Amino acid sequence: MKAVILAGGSGTRLKPLTYWTNKHLLPVGRYPMICYGIARLREAGVRDIVLVTGRSSLGDFVEVLGSGRDWGVSIVYRVQEEAGGIAQALELARPMLRPGEKFAVLLGDNLFSESVAPYFDDFQRQADGAMVLLYPVDDPRRYGVPEMDEAKGKILHIEEKPEHPASSYCVTGLYMYHADVFDIIDGIKPSQRGELEITDVNNAYAHAGKLTFRELSGWWNDAGTFESLEEASGKLKGVLP
Repeated sequence: MKAVILAGGSGTRLKPLTYWTNKHLLPVGRYPMICYGIARLREAGVRDIVLVTGRSSLGDFVEVLGSGRDWGVSIVYRVQEEAGGIAQALELARPMLRPGEKFAVLLGDNLFSESVAPYFDDFQRQADGAMVLLYPVDDPRRYGVPEMDEAKGKILHIEEKPEHPASSYCVTGLYMYHADVFDIIDGIKPSQRGELEITDVNNAYAHAGKLTFRELSGWWNDAGTFESLEEASGKLKGVLP
């Protein structure tokens, strides 16, 4: 599969570090954060990546990653001109994908200690729809929380930051889609904050009975705070797969 990495955002929770660099370029151990996601995708067989970021950060990503050759992949860059949500950023990758093609979407601050290749293999065998990866957390109220039909291996609904979580799991930032995801994006409306939300996209699949899930083995982190950034540096120790 091809993959799309979304690496925009202002990194508000990591200021003042993000005053002068994109948060996905902050160091985790010996490497910029973004490199771990690229390495995991390459390990899972991905060779073609579309990286979406903001205009002010584009040159920095090119300086670090170049064409992707040194990382064993080919990278095409797309610019999200203004904050419009994850789903809008995903739409920018549409011209790079063939009709009917399956692909993965990775939020660039999501870090994994183990290979994601088995989940990619499972999704390649899935006839249609989408797949998300779940991880158990101590305080699910901070995340998007799934209500699951475990017998069928499907998600019924995802609620963002619920007061009364339906489970102790969160939806991580690695999604797998069939190309019909762009038809769904075309049909959703901006949220109250004026953005096209990825949770609305995932819920469209869930309500149609086409959103499957797998529970992650190993460790996962979305390195968006100083605490999680420090934890990531300790867990990964700068070792790329």
